[in-house]
Amino acid sequence: MEHAIEHDHRQLGQELDLFHFREEAPGMAFWHPRGLAIVQALEQASRDVCRHQGYEEIRSPQLLRRHVWEASGHWQHFADAMFRVEDQKCDAALKPVSCPGFLLIQKRSLLSYRDLPLRRCELGVVHRDEASGALHGLLRARQFVQDDGHILCEPDQAEEEVLRFARVVPRFYAAFGLGPPKLALSLRPEHRAGDDASWDHAEAVLRGAAERIGGPLALQPGAGAFYGPKLEWSLEDRHGRAWQCGTIQVDLHMPRSFELRYVAASGAREHPIMLHRALYGSLERFFGMLLEHHGRHLPAWLLPMQVAVLPVDAAQSPAAEALRGRLAAAGVRARVDEGESLSKRIALAHERAIPFVIVVGAREVAAGEGALRSVGEPQRSLPVAELAAELARRVARPPLWDDP
Repeated sequence: MEHAIEHDHRQLGQELDLFHFREEAPGMAFWHPRGLAIVQALEQASRDVCRHQGYEEIRSPQLLRRHVWEASGHWQHFADAMFRVEDQKCDAALKPVSCPGFLLIQKRSLLSYRDLPLRRCELGVVHRDEASGALHGLLRARQFVQDDGHILCEPDQAEEEVLRFARVVPRFYAAFGLGPPKLALSLRPEHRAGDDASWDHAEAVLRGAAERIGGPLALQPGAGAFYGPKLEWSLEDRHGRAWQCGTIQVDLHMPRSFELRYVAASGAREHPIMLHRALYGSLERFFGMLLEHHGRHLPAWLLPMQVAVLPVDAAQSPAAEALRGRLAAAGVRARVDEGESLSKRIALAHERAIPFVIVVGAREVAAGEGALRSVGEPQRSLPVAELAAELARRVARPPLWDDP
């Protein structure tokens, strides 16, 4: 096992030209093009899972006034962690979560039981006023993106919705070279919203789902959110450290406090159950964890550049460019590097953490081949068509869910 410092995500972020931090914006990352490309790959993976599971994407404001946060309970239970500001002489705050924005969108229309379960998702930028001494790169930040998903459903639909989310979790993490995750149930905290009967019901929903998921379940008394209990999935990195990532929470509080109702089959207007779910929790934190786990060798499908095509000299440049075009057509992100000595260009590709290098010399051009290099593998020459097919397979994103 390598020493953890060799995989410090903050150092890797600078070495690989991904991101950096500055004292002018403590706890908030400045994303460079390469780093942002990886963030966008993470976002796309989240969007694809949401689309597969029937969510529609929304976007809500960053700044909301005090009465919204009082209704959600954050002003009472989470005030110390919020960036509070004055908005035209009204108390307001930057959102630490996206849930109230979702509820304000849904309040615009009266829902029917036929609309439920209703699923919405948001890749929402949130802010939390973390103490400066607690900040730790991407792993503990003041600004980050949450992959929020919210579900409104009837009481008898809640357990199935929890299971529906839970079934995608192991496969999703496996696509990043992580897992299997461990499951825990976080129960009611001392300071909470809602009555005991509501909490009994919410915890029973999650216990029932956990029993159907099977496997070990750790109980975490007092670790739930102030508005509801949660199931949470934790992952272990190469250094044996556990990271809590995915969560799904049952919330009987916010639909009531926001006076959100639906028309039940009986004709009565009822409060729906609300579920909060996330696969990453925080995209930044998940990214930092991936760097701490994989070091420079992130999964190839995430990387902004997957292949460096290196002509030995200028005479092979046309063949190298033709190969790059063929790789691009196969869905492989490739670039042609020229100018320096071949050995320096190979070293530079490794320094940039490009996983595959193809050398194109006079012999390869004559044979219609390319010499493929990758860390930990012997060099081998393959016909251009085989190169494109093999690399397309090796850099493809793994399945994020099990069919159907």
